[in-house]
Amino acid sequence: MKIKQKHIVLLISILWLNFCSVAQNSNSNIHTLRFIKGIEINGSDIKTSSNNNNFIEVETKKPISQNDYQTETISAVPNSIEYLTSINFKYGQILNTEVEFLKNISLYTFIEEWWNTRYLYGGESKSGVDCSGFTGALIKSVFGIKLPRTAREQYEKCDKISPFEMTEGDLVFFNTRGGVSHVGVYLSNDYFVHSSTSQGVTISNLNEDYYKKRFIGSGRISNLSIDQAMLESR
Repeated sequence: MKIKQKHIVLLISILWLNFCSVAQNSNSNIHTLRFIKGIEINGSDIKTSSNNNNFIEVETKKPISQNDYQTETISAVPNSIEYLTSINFKYGQILNTEVEFLKNISLYTFIEEWWNTRYLYGGESKSGVDCSGFTGALIKSVFGIKLPRTAREQYEKCDKISPFEMTEGDLVFFNTRGGVSHVGVYLSNDYFVHSSTSQGVTISNLNEDYYKKRFIGSGRISNLSIDQAMLESR
Protein backbone atom coordinates (compact mmCIF):
# COMPACT_ATOMS: atom_id res chain seq x y z
CA MET A 1 0.00 0.00 0.00
CA LYS A 2 1.43 3.35 -1.06
CA ILE A 3 1.61 6.31 1.28
CA LYS A 4 2.68 9.90 0.76
CA GLN A 5 6.33 10.59 1.49
CA LYS A 6 5.38 13.49 3.78
CA HIS A 7 3.43 11.08 6.01
CA ILE A 8 6.51 8.87 6.37
CA VAL A 9 8.72 11.86 7.18
CA LEU A 10 6.18 13.12 9.74
CA LEU A 11 5.87 9.71 11.39
CA ILE A 12 9.65 9.25 11.61
CA SER A 13 10.05 12.78 13.01
CA ILE A 14 7.53 12.11 15.78
CA LEU A 15 9.19 8.85 16.73
CA TRP A 16 12.57 10.57 16.83
CA LEU A 17 11.22 13.34 19.07
CA ASN A 18 9.70 10.72 21.37
CA PHE A 19 13.05 8.98 21.51
CA CYS A 20 14.92 12.19 22.37
CA SER A 21 12.35 13.11 25.02
CA VAL A 22 12.65 9.76 26.78
CA ALA A 23 16.42 9.82 26.49
CA GLN A 24 16.64 13.17 28.24
CA ASN A 25 14.66 11.84 31.22
CA SER A 26 17.21 9.16 32.01
CA ASN A 27 20.64 8.89 30.43
CA SER A 28 21.10 5.44 31.90
CA ASN A 29 18.11 3.94 30.07
CA ILE A 30 18.34 1.80 26.97
CA HIS A 31 15.56 2.69 24.54
CA THR A 32 14.08 0.71 21.69
CA LEU A 33 11.61 2.38 19.33
CA ARG A 34 9.01 0.34 17.51
CA PHE A 35 6.98 1.55 14.57
CA ILE A 36 3.28 0.81 14.29
CA LYS A 37 2.92 -2.90 14.77
CA GLY A 38 2.13 -4.71 11.56
CA ILE A 39 3.45 -1.86 9.39
CA GLU A 40 6.85 -1.98 7.77
CA ILE A 41 8.33 1.12 6.17
CA ASN A 42 10.43 0.20 3.15
CA GLY A 43 11.38 3.19 1.02
CA SER A 44 8.09 4.86 0.10
CA ASP A 45 5.99 1.75 0.77
CA ILE A 46 4.04 0.78 3.86
CA LYS A 47 2.89 -2.80 4.22
CA THR A 48 0.26 -3.94 6.70
CA SER A 49 -0.36 -7.26 8.39
CA SER A 50 -3.36 -8.64 10.27
CA ASN A 51 -1.90 -7.73 13.66
CA ASN A 52 -4.73 -6.30 15.77
CA ASN A 53 -2.47 -4.28 18.08
CA ASN A 54 -1.63 -1.51 15.64
CA PHE A 55 -0.32 1.16 17.98
CA ILE A 56 2.98 2.98 18.10
CA GLU A 57 4.78 2.07 21.30
CA VAL A 58 8.09 3.06 22.88
CA GLU A 59 9.86 0.36 24.86
CA THR A 60 12.06 1.64 27.67
CA LYS A 61 14.52 -0.72 29.37
CA LYS A 62 15.53 0.47 32.83
CA PRO A 63 18.52 -1.21 34.51
CA ILE A 64 17.57 -2.75 37.85
CA SER A 65 20.88 -4.54 38.30
CA GLN A 66 24.17 -4.88 36.46
CA ASN A 67 22.88 -7.60 34.14
CA ASP A 68 19.12 -7.19 34.31
CA TYR A 69 16.65 -4.70 32.87
CA GLN A 70 13.01 -3.88 33.47
CA THR A 71 11.02 -3.24 30.30
CA GLU A 72 8.31 -0.59 30.27
CA THR A 73 6.03 0.19 27.32
CA ILE A 74 4.76 3.69 26.68
CA SER A 75 1.60 3.68 24.52
CA ALA A 76 0.70 6.49 22.16
CA VAL A 77 -1.98 9.03 23.07
CA PRO A 78 -5.40 8.18 21.52
CA ASN A 79 -6.49 10.39 18.60
CA SER A 80 -2.96 11.72 18.11
CA ILE A 81 -0.91 10.93 15.04
CA GLU A 82 1.02 8.37 17.09
CA TYR A 83 -2.23 6.43 17.51
CA LEU A 84 -2.70 5.86 13.81
CA THR A 85 -3.58 2.34 12.73
CA SER A 86 -3.18 0.59 9.43
CA ILE A 87 -6.82 1.46 8.70
CA ASN A 88 -6.01 5.18 8.92
CA PHE A 89 -3.24 4.80 6.39
CA LYS A 90 -5.36 2.76 3.99
CA TYR A 91 -8.37 5.07 4.00
CA GLY A 92 -6.28 8.22 4.18
CA GLN A 93 -4.84 7.16 0.84
CA ILE A 94 -8.20 6.21 -0.66
CA LEU A 95 -9.84 9.48 0.44
CA ASN A 96 -6.78 11.58 -0.40
CA THR A 97 -6.75 13.14 3.06
CA GLU A 98 -4.34 13.54 5.96
CA VAL A 99 -4.41 10.35 7.99
CA GLU A 100 -4.65 12.14 11.33
CA PHE A 101 -7.99 13.65 10.24
CA LEU A 102 -9.65 10.21 10.18
CA LYS A 103 -10.80 10.15 13.79
CA ASN A 104 -13.93 8.01 13.48
CA ILE A 105 -12.12 4.68 13.74
CA SER A 106 -15.37 2.76 14.27
CA LEU A 107 -16.63 3.99 10.89
CA TYR A 108 -13.57 2.89 8.95
CA THR A 109 -13.31 -0.35 10.90
CA PHE A 110 -16.90 -1.11 9.85
CA ILE A 111 -16.10 -0.33 6.22
CA GLU A 112 -13.00 -2.52 6.36
CA GLU A 113 -15.00 -5.43 7.77
CA TRP A 114 -17.55 -5.16 4.95
CA TRP A 115 -15.07 -4.29 2.19
CA ASN A 116 -15.74 -6.18 -1.08
CA THR A 117 -18.91 -7.82 0.28
CA ARG A 118 -20.79 -8.79 -2.88
CA TYR A 119 -23.92 -6.97 -3.97
CA LEU A 120 -27.12 -8.92 -3.43
CA TYR A 121 -30.54 -7.37 -4.01
CA GLY A 122 -32.47 -7.58 -0.74
CA GLY A 123 -29.34 -8.71 1.14
CA GLU A 124 -28.49 -7.41 4.61
CA SER A 125 -25.46 -9.47 5.65
CA LYS A 126 -21.81 -10.01 4.76
CA SER A 127 -22.93 -12.88 2.54
CA GLY A 128 -24.47 -10.24 0.28
CA VAL A 129 -25.93 -6.77 0.72
CA ASP A 130 -27.71 -4.19 -1.40
CA CYS A 131 -27.15 -0.42 -1.22
CA SER A 132 -29.83 0.49 1.33
CA GLY A 133 -29.13 -2.63 3.37
CA PHE A 134 -25.52 -1.53 3.67
CA THR A 135 -26.30 2.09 4.59
CA GLY A 136 -28.79 0.84 7.18
CA ALA A 137 -26.25 -1.53 8.74
CA LEU A 138 -23.50 1.13 8.78
CA ILE A 139 -25.60 3.93 10.26
CA LYS A 140 -27.04 1.66 12.95
CA SER A 141 -23.67 0.15 13.91
CA VAL A 142 -21.60 3.35 13.88
CA PHE A 143 -24.12 6.06 14.79
CA GLY A 144 -26.83 4.07 16.60
CA ILE A 145 -29.63 5.23 14.29
CA LYS A 146 -32.11 2.92 12.59
CA LEU A 147 -32.94 3.80 8.98
CA PRO A 148 -35.90 2.76 6.86
CA ARG A 149 -35.13 -0.22 4.61
CA THR A 150 -35.18 1.14 1.05
CA ALA A 151 -33.25 3.95 -0.63
CA ARG A 152 -36.49 5.76 -1.47
CA GLU A 153 -37.69 5.61 2.16
CA GLN A 154 -34.32 6.79 3.42
CA TYR A 155 -34.48 9.74 1.03
CA GLU A 156 -37.98 10.68 2.18
CA LYS A 157 -37.10 10.57 5.89
CA CYS A 158 -33.83 12.50 5.92
CA ASP A 159 -33.37 16.29 5.89
CA LYS A 160 -32.29 17.50 2.45
CA ILE A 161 -29.04 19.45 2.44
CA SER A 162 -26.81 21.12 -0.13
CA PRO A 163 -23.85 19.09 -1.42
CA PHE A 164 -21.65 21.87 -0.02
CA GLU A 165 -22.96 21.11 3.47
CA MET A 166 -22.20 17.38 3.40
CA THR A 167 -20.21 15.93 6.25
CA GLU A 168 -19.18 12.44 7.28
CA GLY A 169 -22.24 10.22 7.80
CA ASP A 170 -24.64 12.07 5.50
CA LEU A 171 -26.46 10.11 2.80
CA VAL A 172 -26.05 10.55 -0.96
CA PHE A 173 -28.77 9.46 -3.39
CA PHE A 174 -28.77 8.54 -7.09
CA ASN A 175 -31.17 7.73 -9.90
CA THR A 176 -29.69 4.60 -11.43
CA ARG A 177 -32.86 2.97 -12.77
CA GLY A 178 -35.69 5.45 -12.24
CA GLY A 179 -36.35 7.62 -9.20
CA VAL A 180 -34.33 7.22 -6.00
CA SER A 181 -32.74 3.84 -6.61
CA HIS A 182 -29.25 3.97 -5.05
CA VAL A 183 -27.80 5.32 -1.79
CA GLY A 184 -24.42 5.60 -0.12
CA VAL A 185 -22.80 7.18 2.95
CA TYR A 186 -20.69 10.30 2.46
CA LEU A 187 -17.14 10.27 3.87
CA SER A 188 -15.05 13.27 2.79
CA ASN A 189 -13.46 14.94 -0.24
CA ASP A 190 -16.45 13.90 -2.42
CA TYR A 191 -15.92 10.21 -1.60
CA PHE A 192 -18.72 7.94 -0.42
CA VAL A 193 -19.00 4.29 0.56
CA HIS A 194 -21.75 2.11 -0.88
CA SER A 195 -22.68 -1.33 -2.12
CA SER A 196 -22.15 -1.20 -5.87
CA THR A 197 -23.90 -3.67 -8.16
CA SER A 198 -20.61 -4.30 -9.98
CA GLN A 199 -18.02 -4.12 -7.18
CA GLY A 200 -19.89 -4.79 -3.97
CA VAL A 201 -18.98 -2.66 -0.95
CA THR A 202 -16.51 -0.08 -2.17
CA ILE A 203 -15.67 3.63 -2.15
CA SER A 204 -16.45 5.85 -5.14
CA ASN A 205 -16.24 9.56 -5.92
CA LEU A 206 -19.17 11.86 -6.66
CA ASN A 207 -17.19 13.40 -9.52
CA GLU A 208 -16.99 10.15 -11.45
CA ASP A 209 -19.04 10.56 -14.63
CA TYR A 210 -21.44 7.73 -13.79
CA TYR A 211 -22.39 9.09 -10.36
CA LYS A 212 -22.18 12.76 -11.33
CA LYS A 213 -24.85 12.27 -14.01
CA ARG A 214 -27.13 10.30 -11.69
CA PHE A 215 -26.71 12.25 -8.46
CA ILE A 216 -30.08 13.35 -7.02
CA GLY A 217 -29.06 14.98 -3.77
CA SER A 218 -27.84 14.52 -0.22
CA GLY A 219 -29.57 14.17 3.11
CA ARG A 220 -28.92 14.25 6.84
CA ILE A 221 -30.51 11.79 9.24
CA SER A 222 -30.68 14.09 12.25
CA ASN A 223 -34.48 13.94 12.31
CA LEU A 224 -34.55 10.17 12.74
CA SER A 225 -34.90 8.67 16.20
CA ILE A 226 -32.13 6.63 17.77
CA ASP A 227 -32.95 2.93 17.83
CA GLN A 228 -33.89 2.05 21.41
CA ALA A 229 -32.64 -1.50 21.03
CA MET A 230 -29.24 -0.10 20.08
CA LEU A 231 -29.16 2.13 23.14
CA GLU A 232 -30.17 -0.66 25.49
CA SER A 233 -27.40 -2.89 24.20
CA ARG A 234 -24.69 -0.33 25.02
